[in-house]
Amino acid sequence: MTTRRGRRPAGGGVPLTFEVIAETVRERIRSGGLKPGDALPTQTALMREFGASSLTVQKAMALLKQDGWAVSRPGKGAFVAHHADTDDLDQPEGKTGPAGGTAARVEALEQALSEAVEQLADLRARVEALEAGGTERDR
Repeated sequence: MTTRRGRRPAGGGVPLTFEVIAETVRERIRSGGLKPGDALPTQTALMREFGASSLTVQKAMALLKQDGWAVSRPGKGAFVAHHADTDDLDQPEGKTGPAGGTAARVEALEQALSEAVEQLADLRARVEALEAGGTERDR
C-alpha cells in the first residue's frame, strides 16, 4: 500500500514527528518543567532538538495551540497557556488537551487587550503634551 507523504497509514501506530514534538512539550508542561506563562522553546530550538523542518515544528505548535496548551502573543512568541487548575493537565484517555483551553485563550486575549489599553493611554498622554505646547520629554 502506498501512502501520501506525511500521512499515517490506516491503523499505523507510529506517531508523526509533529505529534512527537507536541507530546514532548505537553509532557514538559505536565511535569512542571514549563509553567503557565513560560515562553515555549523557539522554532529554531525545536528544529535543532528534533532534527525537524520548520513546517513540522509549526504543525506541532499549531496542535498545541488548538488543544489549549499554548497561546501566541504577537511579536512576543508562544507561551504555556494558563489554567485555572493544574489538574486540567491530567486528562483521561482520549483527551489531547486541557479542559481550560478556552479559558486560556480568553485570558490571553484579555492580556493583549490590557496591553493595548496601556499603549493607547500612553499615546493619548503624548498627544496631550504636544497639544499643550510641550514636547514628549517635558512630561
